[in-house]
Amino acid sequence: MPGKYDIAVLGGGPGGYVAAIRAGQLGFKTVVIDYRPLGGICLNWGCIPTKSLLKNAEIFDTFKNHAADFGISYDNLKHDFKKIIQRSRGISDRITKNVELLVKKNKVDRIKGYGKISKGNKITVFDENQKEIDSITADKIIIATGARPRTIDAIPVDRKNIITYFEALSQEDQPKELIVIGAGAIGIEFAYFFHVLGTKVTVIEMMDEILPVEDKEVSQALAKNFKKRGIDIYTKATVEKAEVKGKKVSVTINVNDGKKELTADRVLNAIGVVGNVEGFGLEELGVETFKNSIKVNKSTYETNVKNIYAIGDVIGPPWLAHVASAEGIHCVEKIKGLDVPDIDYGSIPGCTYCQPQVASIGMTEAKAREEGYELKIGKFPFMASGKAFAIGEREGFVKLIFDAKYGELLGAHIIGSEATEMIAELGIAKSLEATGHSIIKTIHAHPTLSESVMEAAAAAYGEVIHI
Repeated sequence: MPGKYDIAVLGGGPGGYVAAIRAGQLGFKTVVIDYRPLGGICLNWGCIPTKSLLKNAEIFDTFKNHAADFGISYDNLKHDFKKIIQRSRGISDRITKNVELLVKKNKVDRIKGYGKISKGNKITVFDENQKEIDSITADKIIIATGARPRTIDAIPVDRKNIITYFEALSQEDQPKELIVIGAGAIGIEFAYFFHVLGTKVTVIEMMDEILPVEDKEVSQALAKNFKKRGIDIYTKATVEKAEVKGKKVSVTINVNDGKKELTADRVLNAIGVVGNVEGFGLEELGVETFKNSIKVNKSTYETNVKNIYAIGDVIGPPWLAHVASAEGIHCVEKIKGLDVPDIDYGSIPGCTYCQPQVASIGMTEAKAREEGYELKIGKFPFMASGKAFAIGEREGFVKLIFDAKYGELLGAHIIGSEATEMIAELGIAKSLEATGHSIIKTIHAHPTLSESVMEAAAAAYGEVIHI
């Protein structure tokens, strides 16, 4: 007789395991099914291991380029690429084991295997050899199967010469030359990491700017930084083909002045992701999909099939771990019947963890103008921050965008050494519909980088003190 559950979660990433834990907290008999260690792409092959690599790069970069500024000298600075990779993998392993313990602590059952849904809300679980190992039924099923790297015919990924972020995280040797195709957060983070460690890096982006979803001023500031470092950047460039030629990979691109052929040891395909919608019964059930994503009601996360829900990357953008977690919690709380407000997708923070870091929330200046707002915009450079001066991180700025009529914060954009930490204050401010003057009148500790938020707000209203 198959096990019977109130809620079954298919997929154990930051959407799935969080949904399962919240379900356990709310008293549901819950099971989470995944063939991989819990934590999904984020903890195993994304957010956490990449941040480990980037910290290594940041430390190495500081010593290589700024040690003398701090009165530090050394002989024969070098890095061990294999140990850097090993450290990253070790951190990921420890964190995923902790997630397994959290699930157990919250009385959530765990089945390791591949789940396939069939009518009657039945899930049959298979091992890697497609042998049936378990079957369960559940009143409600939450699909949280995530996404995988997007591939196209022009960039034939072979996982050796032309790789995705999976392979980039476990390279046995450091490439001398790397071409990164796609200048979103993933591409930019790997471009920074490999460049700092000595790889010759070229970035190709089809849009007008790198980090194309960010405010134009921020994207341009980061591009200027990268070019100064020696990273080659091609924007408004499309890839015609990538092909392995001997020990090199050749990439042909179309740019304004015609075709160019670039070569490197390896090519990183970072052109985006697609939802994992295949192979677990959606078609047979009649669950509606669109462009490799599952269609859901964004208030309840229920699909067109009653009692089947979906959350996270598999339902489409924004493909962010913190969004998946929020959707998982929200979905379960709605199932419980709690009165909770819908997720505000206009207030999702986005972060890129290169140096300088980039973080934002809400509208860009261009979007706000497109929406017809009259704006008050304030910028404050870290060059004018005492704390930034003291720690040797004076590059970048805070840019705040306010509705001129009511003073409401519409968007916040930061480029600087701790941007990804600083954005949280502005997330709270935006969720509470803070005005420019409420930020100005909030006393910020001195000396901190966060004072720059207050100063940027003051700049928007002609009240800035330190510039």
